[in-house]
Amino acid sequence: MDYSREPHGVYFLIDNKSFYASVECVSRGLEPLKTCLVVMSETDNTNGGLILATSPMAKQLFHITNVSRRRDLPDDPRLIIVPPRMNLYIKKNLQINTIFQRFVADEDLYPYSIDESILDLTHSWRLFGSSPQQVAQLIQDTVHKELGLRLTVGIGENPLQAKIALDVYAKHDQNFIGQITYATVPTKLWTISNLVDVWSIGKRTAHHLTRLGITNLFELAHSNPYMLVQEMGVIGAQLFALAWGIDRSKLSQRIKPKDKSLGNSQVLPRDYSQQIEIELVIKEIGQQVAARVRHHHQLTSCLSLSIGFAYAASAAAKRSGFSHECKLEPTDDSRLITSQLLRLFRQFWQGEAVRNIAVYCSQLCANTGEQLDLFTPLCRQIKQQQFNHVVDQVRAKFGTTSLVMASSLLQGGTLIRRSALVGGHNGGNSFE
Repeated sequence: MDYSREPHGVYFLIDNKSFYASVECVSRGLEPLKTCLVVMSETDNTNGGLILATSPMAKQLFHITNVSRRRDLPDDPRLIIVPPRMNLYIKKNLQINTIFQRFVADEDLYPYSIDESILDLTHSWRLFGSSPQQVAQLIQDTVHKELGLRLTVGIGENPLQAKIALDVYAKHDQNFIGQITYATVPTKLWTISNLVDVWSIGKRTAHHLTRLGITNLFELAHSNPYMLVQEMGVIGAQLFALAWGIDRSKLSQRIKPKDKSLGNSQVLPRDYSQQIEIELVIKEIGQQVAARVRHHHQLTSCLSLSIGFAYAASAAAKRSGFSHECKLEPTDDSRLITSQLLRLFRQFWQGEAVRNIAVYCSQLCANTGEQLDLFTPLCRQIKQQQFNHVVDQVRAKFGTTSLVMASSLLQGGTLIRRSALVGGHNGGNSFE
């Protein structure tokens, strides 16, 4: 492969090591790398809560993984279990990225998630050290000194190399720093035997590649790219480039998705078996999504409903749930959207206990005018439109719970409780 025409930059992909758990340790005056601590979502439901974050020591001693359940935790006095404080984590994330801004220009900083950021130091790293590794160490030391948090840094000549260096090498390095370059692709990339260890390759993609006789990155890099494109479309071309460590993206050129969608999902506080309770939550989420559509001055012509079954129901039904969508005339009307969602649910639900509900609106277009329905009286359509906007205005000014449907007060309603959550979890106190 001729890399002479590929971009040769200096990119850092920085991860806040066990971020939620580390923040909780620091706020308690504990050393994040030496403390056994897990952040648990809920503790008062049938499955005992979801593990959101685990400190490195807890992983090492008890082999705990994230998204496990309370039932999977050992009964050990050394293990500290705490609830999430999302407001605090957001605050710390902003503080960390403010530190990053000392090393790069604003357009060269891309917050990838709440605990990861991408930095393009191509034009600035020489201001802070004699090598990229030295600059990475300086950033680590600065954040640890000011915030007490540990960083893991992947270094590459493009964002892809930096991401794989972070995930595969840096997290297991003594200094929490890993690096991949074009020159080290054969020794650092092609030696990765498990495809799912590589960013962007999930289990389904790995199974597809296995059916093509490709079981590792070496075989992927030396496969026929035209065959990959024929079998997998544009994804095949992207995977071939990945295997050679090629990524031509630029942080300063933000990508705008062609087809946007708006949606909300919720893990229910317990298993819901009664139809009336499940449909109540579907209505609440549908109304919330419809309000978001109106807030963005959009109309939707495609609705998607995803239902995730409870643990026992999944085993009995031999499927984890179902997901279906329907087309409709462009609309932002809460009543129409919720009625279509309920129709989908009643059509495909067969009495299984439900634990997760997700609603999405896609195929959005600008709301440039109201499309009248010839089969509904004009005055009723106008009143419904005005009603939706009045409710939106009141909630925007006084809060989501200032106006709620009476049904949300019934057993099973979650709207009032969810209004106090941040990112689906307890917001907590933003102050340490």
